[in-house]
Amino acid sequence: MTAIRTALIAALLFLFSIVPALADGLRVAVISDLNGSYGSVVYNPRVSAAVERIIALEPDLVLLTGDMVAGQRRPHLSEAEVRAMWRAFHGVVSVPLARAGIPLAVTPGNHDASGYSGFEQERRIYADEWRNRVPEVQFVPGGAYPFHYAFNMAGVQFISLDATVVGSLDPAQRAWLGALGTDDISARIVFSHLPLWPFAQGRETQIIGDAAVARFFQDQQIDLHLSGHHHAFYPGSEGGVAYVSQACLGSGPRALIGESAKSSPGFTLIDISATGNIQVSAFEGRAFDAPVDFTTLPRRISSPDAVLTRLDLAPTQKVSVSGR
Repeated sequence: MTAIRTALIAALLFLFSIVPALADGLRVAVISDLNGSYGSVVYNPRVSAAVERIIALEPDLVLLTGDMVAGQRRPHLSEAEVRAMWRAFHGVVSVPLARAGIPLAVTPGNHDASGYSGFEQERRIYADEWRNRVPEVQFVPGGAYPFHYAFNMAGVQFISLDATVVGSLDPAQRAWLGALGTDDISARIVFSHLPLWPFAQGRETQIIGDAAVARFFQDQQIDLHLSGHHHAFYPGSEGGVAYVSQACLGSGPRALIGESAKSSPGFTLIDISATGNIQVSAFEGRAFDAPVDFTTLPRRISSPDAVLTRLDLAPTQKVSVSGR
């Protein structure tokens, strides 16, 4: 009887882990940092496992916060090598999502399209690879897809920032960001590779790190900023804005600032109601069916740049954890 009871409990936990989508809202999965070693055309099997699990969750959209391939090597990879990496990526990620009818919106990572001098060819190839893979969404005029751009979906505005270089956004991108309209928008979500504030050990200085951008987020009613690059999951808030750093699916998981254990590979799921309220959850485990217990994460991530309070302890006006 004990074995049967254990099996039933496990089955119920699995069912409850499949968070029901909100009626008349949006479900969005977020993945990040899928790449392996420089030039690799082989993906860890967990990337396919995560994509399979995401398809089963039936999101309306998948966001990818950069580092899809493993470029930015010196000496530089050849064009043939870079193209081979993109073919491998599309085979593992883009094609399965497209077959499932799920739009994929990307933002460049430093290993995809570094903005540093010397990687112009990789940026050109990145643009070329996505020119014929444009998601079927309502784009806001004036962007530069697939670098910085914005689109609206069911009343939610999604904004991709081209953030592959440490430091503040370039003036042209900041001007574009400030000119975006908010008419008939119930929620605004920014996604970029570099985070605004630090999350992980060893990456403390690899951030946008601009207080003016933080004030802009507050003034322009940005509800949520999703980022990659730090290879560690953490949902936090500061100044009324929610910031969620993504776990990696590829190589190199890292420990959060102040922690010793490395973050588990995983992905984030956000459910957005018709009124713009956002619920954040995340999944880990071999089959990505284990919900992340937010209470196992540090209460705060503190750095000289910012103090982020765990989202379940400090939900914002519109963003909270699933089940709260």
